[in-house]
Amino acid sequence: MSAITRLAAGVLALAALTACSAEEPGGPATAQAPAKTGKVTVAASDTACEVGVTELAAGTSTFAITNGGSKVTEFYVYAPGDRVMAEVENIVPGLTRELIAELPAGTYETACKPGMVGKGIRNALTVTGEHKPLTADAALAEATASYKRYVKTQSDTLLVKTQEFVDAVKAGEIDEAKALFPVARTYWERIEPVAEIFGDLDPAIDAREADLAEGEEWTGFHKIEKDLWITKDISQDGPIADKLITDVKTIVDKANAAELTPLNLANGAKELLDEVATGKITGEEDIWSHTDLWDFAANLAGSKAAVQSLRPVLEERDADLVATLDEKFAAAEAELGAHQKGDGWRLHDELSKDELKRLSDVINALAEPISKIAPLVAH
Repeated sequence: MSAITRLAAGVLALAALTACSAEEPGGPATAQAPAKTGKVTVAASDTACEVGVTELAAGTSTFAITNGGSKVTEFYVYAPGDRVMAEVENIVPGLTRELIAELPAGTYETACKPGMVGKGIRNALTVTGEHKPLTADAALAEATASYKRYVKTQSDTLLVKTQEFVDAVKAGEIDEAKALFPVARTYWERIEPVAEIFGDLDPAIDAREADLAEGEEWTGFHKIEKDLWITKDISQDGPIADKLITDVKTIVDKANAAELTPLNLANGAKELLDEVATGKITGEEDIWSHTDLWDFAANLAGSKAAVQSLRPVLEERDADLVATLDEKFAAAEAELGAHQKGDGWRLHDELSKDELKRLSDVINALAEPISKIAPLVAH
């Protein structure tokens, strides 16, 4: 996630290149059926999160979130313990975005996060009844199992590379730690949609300074990044490095044990491209090291892995979409490939506005067909 004002500006700049308070419970929502479109409307603002229903039938539901406020916002559906069932980030003012979630019977909370910080404006949501899970379809079950195998390979390497990074930080080896920083983050960024399921662990590992709510402790990759590139002093970062590897180990264990749904794959593929569009291309993600293209490449690879896991299902349900996805992924990979430098990538501040625009264009062109995957999977 990005700084509130800079993210909003970054999204607008990118385009140029191509009811209740957050501290108080939500006001009463009217229990009613979704609109005739079958979508649950969510009216988000800087001070309110008005969800059109308080009860839903178990199964897949589509939320249509409209941001009527002045701040970039996010929308989440949380299970107990703040386990993320579904989320959509970077909803800029005036925009409506849709989110499809598979929800078994149970109690949940919805949340809008104006400014993309804090615990959000929350409302209770009850889901009742029985439903046939999407993984009852053998092809979707295999797609989910295939993606879990991918997550396992990436998380295993994430542990190794993060440990190497932590060791370098604790040894005071600044140059070595700088070299390892984008490498370790590559494996994090490939599986971030799964990592984000687990509440506060994701921000503990990946929050940037401007993402923090008032009084919130800052830990993780980006705290060390600032010390490596800006303060040039990591002598006090041993405890932060120790916490980083502990948190990564915890999230890897949880990710490998998690029961994913096919919609986790579909939504995650889109979410990774949104990460590129709002953080990597704008330079917001790695603001001090400028190693954003490492993250860009990782997000693109992670998105493709999720899509490839779903490929047999997509080929059966919409072969033309698969052909389009292949074409758009190839175009994005080729455009990004022009910026390879040795075993890595050019720094973000080395790229011209025209080069960033071309990268923006290919990501936008890819995001559009990827947005069609979740409805295909859900139905």
